[in-house]
Amino acid sequence: MEYRFKFTLIVSMSAFALSMGALAQVAKVNGVTIPQSRADIMLKEVTAQGRPDSAELRSMIKERLIEGELLSQDAIKKGINKNPQVAAEIEIVRQKILAQALIADHLKRNPPNDDALKKAFEQVKSNPAATEYKARHILVNSESDAKEIIAQISKGADFAKLAAEKSTDEGSKAQGGELPWGLAMGYVRPFGEALTKLNKGQMTELPVQTNFGWHIILLDDKRPPTIEAIRPQLVQMVEGEAVMALLKTLRSKAKVE
Repeated sequence: MEYRFKFTLIVSMSAFALSMGALAQVAKVNGVTIPQSRADIMLKEVTAQGRPDSAELRSMIKERLIEGELLSQDAIKKGINKNPQVAAEIEIVRQKILAQALIADHLKRNPPNDDALKKAFEQVKSNPAATEYKARHILVNSESDAKEIIAQISKGADFAKLAAEKSTDEGSKAQGGELPWGLAMGYVRPFGEALTKLNKGQMTELPVQTNFGWHIILLDDKRPPTIEAIRPQLVQMVEGEAVMALLKTLRSKAKVE
């Protein structure tokens, strides 16, 4: 009885292992296995760009992987991988992937702590780029329309009313063009640069052009930053310093000729 139980268990485990093996591969191309991990990586990259996961997307990824394997095999068969330029490009990609993986692992093991973030905050809090701005804007499609609106406001027309009537920014027009508190660097560059030149209550004298159109910008208020408001930037700053420290350590131990 015990022997039969052990035999049944072994058979069940073997079947499970075989089924997992089948699941762990996308396909075999001329005897070469394409592991599921490659499909998972591609799926993660594509869905991160906003495309929803679907059976159709997974099928497309499978086909791209099969096609890539076919082309890769044929390239190796023809000796293209031995071409000096191709070999150099492959090595550059290999180094890049390994370097990125090492940095990601280092930052995971050494995440920014509160003390490091506070220290970084003290360094940047007085920088104008860290100032938070509360602004309104009216977005239109042409410079002439923007100039006409500026002229109307200069003669006493209400900014918020004109924003509700004329702005093409559906996200803010209903609020009179009001935008949330934000850093200048959080906006497209021409818009952010215009913000930094305004005083509280001041409006841009000329329209500001961005890839969205033409803006009339009114600065409602500005304030020094809080550590929470610029936390993402502080994290990037601290992580950048950690990477530089890692490189410095590696260089100090390396023999570079």
